[in-house]
Amino acid sequence: MAASAVLAIGINCFLAPYRVLDGGMIGIGLICKYLWGVKAGFTILLLSVPIFALAWFYDRDYFYNSVYGMLISSFFIDLLQPLQFKFLACVRLDPLSSSIVGGILVGWGIGMMLRHETSTGGTDLLAQLLASVFRINVGVLIFMIDAMVISLGGWLISKETLLLSLITITAVGLTTSLCTWKISENA
Repeated sequence: MAASAVLAIGINCFLAPYRVLDGGMIGIGLICKYLWGVKAGFTILLLSVPIFALAWFYDRDYFYNSVYGMLISSFFIDLLQPLQFKFLACVRLDPLSSSIVGGILVGWGIGMMLRHETSTGGTDLLAQLLASVFRINVGVLIFMIDAMVISLGGWLISKETLLLSLITITAVGLTTSLCTWKISENA
């Protein structure tokens, strides 16, 4: 639960104030929030239903390992959304610094979930399912999906959103990798 809360703080306090995106389903939820004012967590939950239905039928391990993380993360994203305004009243970072810090917090949250064999599901879950069917590297599929999401966001929202989102997903990816990196027992 702490990892989901950190992820939600990264989104609400650092990304949302500047309309910055993460990749995947979180990015799609943020696009919907920025364009139509809907709750990002609820959107993530709603749009994840078909992906979880696929996982239920094709690979129950993926389903069970992701449903908890997705539910808790979506809940925390919406629950902590008011922090955005309270945080902005106290601390004001420039958009670049905010994108980096937000990316680190989101990456840490995702990395900690992965260390405990859960995830936020969403498009990462879809990529895992597609990778097993088409024998494509899951990392490549996740990168392609993330690139499509932030490109769409850049087109719909602004070029600044695109550039800051590229920085954010880089910080997310590096932090997630550091959190999940296993140190060899022989070292």
